[in-house]
Amino acid sequence: MNRRIRVPQVRVIGADGGQLGVLDTSEALRIAEEGGLDLVEVSPKAMPPVCKIMDYGKFKYEDSKKRKDAKKHQSTVTYKEIKFRPKTDAHDLDFKVKHIRRFLSEGNKARLVVIFRGREIVHPETGQAMLKKVVELTSDIAMVEQPPMMEGRRMLMIISPKGGVIHRPATGPGMGAPQPSSPLSAGAAPAPAPRPATAAAPQPQAAPKPAAAPQPKPQPTVSVKPPAK
Repeated sequence: MNRRIRVPQVRVIGADGGQLGVLDTSEALRIAEEGGLDLVEVSPKAMPPVCKIMDYGKFKYEDSKKRKDAKKHQSTVTYKEIKFRPKTDAHDLDFKVKHIRRFLSEGNKARLVVIFRGREIVHPETGQAMLKKVVELTSDIAMVEQPPMMEGRRMLMIISPKGGVIHRPATGPGMGAPQPSSPLSAGAAPAPAPRPATAAAPQPQAAPKPAAAPQPKPQPTVSVKPPAK
């Protein structure tokens, strides 16, 4: 850039993108300095080298901003490795296929590995049959990116998700949208609803007792003596 350009002549591109032709380096520098710009070598291996007149500080700033924006929107793809045996049973196979489907739906790729032990290596077709079965069980969301290949005693195959099957969580990996808190906590019984207030029923009053009848007053007794004979 500028005085660090040592070649005697350069092919110059103007600030507006127009061709200025082959000029002496000193003349190209003079034109760049008169415009308050820099002379930047953009193709050093050309004959003669190609230089462009530009605002180098502004160019670096815009380039850095573009890189940050691209990195912000860049999605990271992770490889999930799932291991099988040539004779993996049906239950274990179903369990691993469920994991593979979840990995693929999150936008990851699955590396399927069949491990051979002992004399199993002389029958690679058993490993191919196992991988083929996995591909059939995930054919609705997956496609083969790398066909089966042997690496020592391991047979490898890579499958990736098809377009339109990726469902990334909205709030982060492995997390769903926040749910509103429920009044029923785990293990807690619901609180009984309050009963409406009711007016107290009137209590029946006891009937009045009848008045006692007046008792007659005792009369004095009079003793009558018989007449004397």
